Amino acid sequence: MTNHHQPTRGEPRVALVTCTELADLDPDDRLVLGPLADRGVAAEPVVWDDPAADWTAYDLAVLRSPWDYMLRRDEFVSWAQRVPRLANPADVVRWNTDKRYLDELSAAGVPTVPTWWVAPGESWALPADTGEYVIKPAVSAGSQDTGRYDLADPEHRRLAVAHVRRLSDAGRVTMVQPYLTAVDTVGETALLFLAGPQGLAFSHAIRKGPMLSGPDFGVDGLYRPEEITARTATEEQLAVAEKTLAAVPGGAERLLYARVDLIPGPDGRPVLVELELTEPSLFLGHAAGAPERLAEAILTHLARHR
Repeated sequence: MTNHHQPTRGEPRVALVTCTELADLDPDDRLVLGPLADRGVAAEPVVWDDPAADWTAYDLAVLRSPWDYMLRRDEFVSWAQRVPRLANPADVVRWNTDKRYLDELSAAGVPTVPTWWVAPGESWALPADTGEYVIKPAVSAGSQDTGRYDLADPEHRRLAVAHVRRLSDAGRVTMVQPYLTAVDTVGETALLFLAGPQGLAFSHAIRKGPMLSGPDFGVDGLYRPEEITARTATEEQLAVAEKTLAAVPGGAERLLYARVDLIPGPDGRPVLVELELTEPSLFLGHAAGAPERLAEAILTHLARHR
């Protein structure tokens, strides 16, 4: 629920953008409230589609957990364009909320997981091999509408076809990717970057355990539970992340935050699974000083906008 507390004169106001189901923010996001208050910044959660919200009253609106936009992406992108001071910016929101950006990054030389796209109404043939594949919509978050299919299993083949048809019938673009088995052992690495005086700077990294155990039968809530632990990023992972950020349209120096998600490919080298620039979990509770670094990043952006 929006807090209409009026800060003292001259005190910067920041809206932490969320959704109705997380009206008081995700617990991890609440960790930044204290560091912001210590720095003289009045921050409050605001639901993105609250008609009573006055976005002009804030010195900065920071996208945090508006995780209910997936079936209303056009509305969400239109809303972002109307917010006067939004981080990350509205053009980034438009680009990053459709995972077809992976094709652009691949064309720029970023190692990415191979991806095939199925537009609504297009016919789709199952891959000829019998490996494992991931099927999900191009506009998604929290692993919603996402499934893992072993095409050696006739029932999985049937369910994979039904999954694509279900997304197509709903007017959604489907993405199909080979399942990278290293996620079951090594896990997925998320590298977190936050704004600093010289642009984005690496903050911390975490490991995500495997989340997909089989076909999609729905998610109870906004996202699947995740197994998160701290991780030390390797030089090779950092190099892939830097190459990815260098390919962001408009330049990464405009960003308040970025999350680069990597998994080892078949040869063991890291490949990009997702680049999260719109509303990623930042896993502030898994790295010492991360809430304070986010607060400093917000101060950096406030200085640009005030």
